[in-house]
Amino acid sequence: MPLQATEFFAELCLPFHDHTVVGNTYFAAPSPNAPLKLRIDFTRTIHANTYGGLRVAVVHPDRGEIDAVALSFLDHGTFHRRDEARNALRDSSQYGTFDEYHRPGRPPWDGAVTTGLRDAIEQYTAVWFPGAWTAAPRDRTSGHTPHQLPTPPASPTAGRSR
Repeated sequence: MPLQATEFFAELCLPFHDHTVVGNTYFAAPSPNAPLKLRIDFTRTIHANTYGGLRVAVVHPDRGEIDAVALSFLDHGTFHRRDEARNALRDSSQYGTFDEYHRPGRPPWDGAVTTGLRDAIEQYTAVWFPGAWTAAPRDRTSGHTPHQLPTPPASPTAGRSR
């Protein structure tokens, strides 16, 4: 069964205007004229067809992957409500994950709360693409208010006090 990645990333409501989903991978150009791009994939677990988070990578067209971070669904509370409602145990192989099998008419990631993931992706990309979403970000329908991320200091010592 398909992951319905396009719908998952649409629900994630990332603020990047220039983006596309190819297969199960999200690609974005957070800064339109910069060579660096963003790639987001689902991370697999040791269980077949089961996913435990997202892998966010910064990619350069000539040098390849520059940096990456794994964001687990468990650490970002993505399925906390769903799993608590199911009385799932923390040591269960299904806790904080989803698999490709699901109820008809429902996405495989049904019950996901994506606010924590979205915030983590925005924080990570702010390091690599400072000021990337100073233009009007997308309207977020999940009740999460758009915000401008702080710009990092110009130099490593600029933000330090003595």
